[in-house]
Amino acid sequence: MTPDDLTAALGPDESVMIAAFEGWNDAGSSASAALDHLATTWGAREHAAIDPEEYHDFQVSRPTITRGPDGERVMSWPGTLISTAALEGAPEVTIVRGIEPSMRWRSFSREILDHAENLGVSTLITCGALLVDVPHTRPLPTFVTSEQEAARARFGLDRSDYEGPTGIVGVLGHEAQHRGITVLSLWVGVPHYIAHPPSPKATAALLVQLERLLNTSIDLGDLVEEADAWVRGADELASEDEEIADHVEQLEALMDETSLPEASGEAIAAEFERFLRRRDDGGPKRTD
Repeated sequence: MTPDDLTAALGPDESVMIAAFEGWNDAGSSASAALDHLATTWGAREHAAIDPEEYHDFQVSRPTITRGPDGERVMSWPGTLISTAALEGAPEVTIVRGIEPSMRWRSFSREILDHAENLGVSTLITCGALLVDVPHTRPLPTFVTSEQEAARARFGLDRSDYEGPTGIVGVLGHEAQHRGITVLSLWVGVPHYIAHPPSPKATAALLVQLERLLNTSIDLGDLVEEADAWVRGADELASEDEEIADHVEQLEALMDETSLPEASGEAIAAEFERFLRRRDDGGPKRTD
């Protein structure tokens, strides 16, 4: 179900957690960038930080060293930050932004959901991005699903029929359901032939749909100009590569013929299957 078809939005008396993680479920870094934008725009305040020691392989997600204002070396460790923001006339929001952990996913999810319960969170929105067969010249597809019958009835959503490998957002959502939290899954499709980050057009698409879910306005700031520049860059890439140009034309013709595909559970499953085939065939990979 596309967010344009939502039959309801979250109310101002509800408490919402929005989560996204760098890694397998974050094509083009679209979802993690969207939450970074929210945290900055809304002036979110740190609530808690998840200790990375138990969850990350630092040979996979390495710490970084920078120089502080006084010239001292600063060590930054990969991890997950939980922050909160109070919005006038909109749900209270908790933002969970981090890197997909390397191990102990169930313990990791329990720790996040313990904070959710302490904050009175009633709804979890997980955000992700996947590589799909869509042209960069058209609106990028977004879709919302839920596994819970009550949520589907309230918001007019479909249930995903996808079966296969999942990322931390899938595990977090699954565990949240067992705690009685309403879980909505929001995704955006990123053109597979320009998968490298950033993907500001996809990030903006996610934010626009979060506006609908939260019934609030989100200042996109420079994202509109950045998305336009991203499209121009993709146009230039296509002009220099005949194979990509032909592929874009085929995708445009297909989309113009069928309009935006209905984001049903079957469509989501099909996109995941295509993505997995590309990984197996050595094609474009997700950005970790």
